[in-house]
Amino acid sequence: MKTLFTSVIALFVAAGCTSGPSGVAQPSQTPTTVEAVAAAPGSNGVPAATAQEGGYQYVIGPGDTLDIFVWGYEDLSVQVPVRPDGRITTRLIEDMQASGKTPTELARDIEKKYVTYVKNPTVTITVDQFVGDPSQQIKVVGGGSEPKTVPYRNNMTVLDVMIEVGGLSKFSSGNKARLVRTENGQQRSYRVRLQSLLKGGDIKANRPVQPGDIIIIPESWF
Repeated sequence: MKTLFTSVIALFVAAGCTSGPSGVAQPSQTPTTVEAVAAAPGSNGVPAATAQEGGYQYVIGPGDTLDIFVWGYEDLSVQVPVRPDGRITTRLIEDMQASGKTPTELARDIEKKYVTYVKNPTVTITVDQFVGDPSQQIKVVGGGSEPKTVPYRNNMTVLDVMIEVGGLSKFSSGNKARLVRTENGQQRSYRVRLQSLLKGGDIKANRPVQPGDIIIIPESWF
């Protein structure tokens, strides 16, 4: 036992690890892409929550359908699609940028345009059909299936994403899946145990996702 313990300590020293504030060994340098499989107890390597999740706001994207309601002016109230170029056309306004804005931001921009035509316009925008901005979509690739995108929803988890895409295919190696996330300008990779979650019912393998996450599922050759 003493020999095994000594060998483990030697491996950590050889890897250039130092002790952090909590006493847990930490790498002396953080690479651009890291292989994080044990970031916190029970997390399977994926951080449980960040400030970004708490302040999440839906951002309009191409393919969304918007209900634009102008109080007191029914003739100006319309339902419009967001075109592939991210723009919309409403009554009295042509080619206004909508993609990349929250519904509230777009409503204020429309009010500024309508003030030329009506007195004190008040605009409310409701997203009727959701697609979302590409930067906030969850992307699922690999596993013998076609790549798919899922609009992010607040408090969304890996399980929600996999339900949206129909689960694992018969060619998927679910427990070797990776979740790729950009944090502070750096791309990080975390392991997610999809096979244990979906087939084994291990709820501990279910982790939160964030806007822009990519889930990569390798294929199984056996």
